[in-house]
Amino acid sequence: MKLQPKHGIDQLLFGMKRPDVEKIYGNPDREFTDDDGNIIYLYNAKRVRLTFYEDEDFRFGYVIGSHPDLEIGGNKLIGVETHNVKQSLQKQCKTWETEQFDMAENHFNEENWLILQTEFDTVTKVEIGVVAKNLDDFDWKFQA
Repeated sequence: MKLQPKHGIDQLLFGMKRPDVEKIYGNPDREFTDDDGNIIYLYNAKRVRLTFYEDEDFRFGYVIGSHPDLEIGGNKLIGVETHNVKQSLQKQCKTWETEQFDMAENHFNEENWLILQTEFDTVTKVEIGVVAKNLDDFDWKFQA
């Protein structure tokens, strides 16, 4: 499963609406609305959580994944030591901000809106989101 920073995951592009996603991934295993009014789709077999932003006409704009086959540029992510993942991404991710929580850490690259969630120095989840084009607009990759 290919994560494509700034673009999406596999064939799913940031900016797609729910019917567009369902044509590719099918119906979600679970659907709910979060505290911000966003619609969340969970796909169990793919181990992904997709967010459709309420204030952006429910466009797909964020993904969290933990599938062992997740990769960026052919490099596996889940179960790999943090420094090895960062090294494999060094061409596209120059800087990282790190936030620590008890036994976990988040490593954030703002340019690509990419977060590596780690425990015990091993990547357990990855998050990517649509990036801002300017102060008012996102850089939606899917154009209906």
